[in-house]
Amino acid sequence: MIIHTAEFIMSLTNITDCPAPVKPEFAFIGRSNVGKSSIINSITERNNLARISNNPGKTQTINYFLINDAWYLVDLPGYGYAKVSKSQRRNFERFIRSYLTKRENLQCVFLLIDSRINPQNIDIDFANWMGEAHLPFVIVFTKSDKNKPEELTENIEKIQKAFLKHWETLPQTFVTSATKDIGREDILGFINEINQSFIPLI
Repeated sequence: MIIHTAEFIMSLTNITDCPAPVKPEFAFIGRSNVGKSSIINSITERNNLARISNNPGKTQTINYFLINDAWYLVDLPGYGYAKVSKSQRRNFERFIRSYLTKRENLQCVFLLIDSRINPQNIDIDFANWMGEAHLPFVIVFTKSDKNKPEELTENIEKIQKAFLKHWETLPQTFVTSATKDIGREDILGFINEINQSFIPLI
């Protein structure tokens, strides 16, 4: 898939403000500081489409980007650490989960996991919740260029084994690097395949 256009559409904190569900949507979410903005910019080949920050928890709204005037890339707030109050975190969690469970044209959730670190319970718990909610999702391992190849393979296997304690089989996985555009074409091909069969709801 060639990205011809990628434009920011809106930010929101209430799903009633989402665009009409006439185009397929693909949501990106992960633990704070997992490299989500960098991956979005890599996928769209736009350096500043999603705002990159060194401060975890910077994204605090649902952000819509219209790609090729054909589908939406949806940037969700990161879960976990953020410099906000507990009540704000609960509000984030509430509207994120409301979006994920009620957005009828949501085609797939891309769950981003840092390939460099040990398995995190917060990632596993979120994946388990999506499984229980019957949400279609895939796993995207980020920052694959930060470790040596053998270290990368070893750590991804460790994370997968942790997930398999809860799952009989894992969803599809992608290994990515935003700085080297690794995995970009695979993700776009996956999205394009789903878009081919999308039928507008209204």
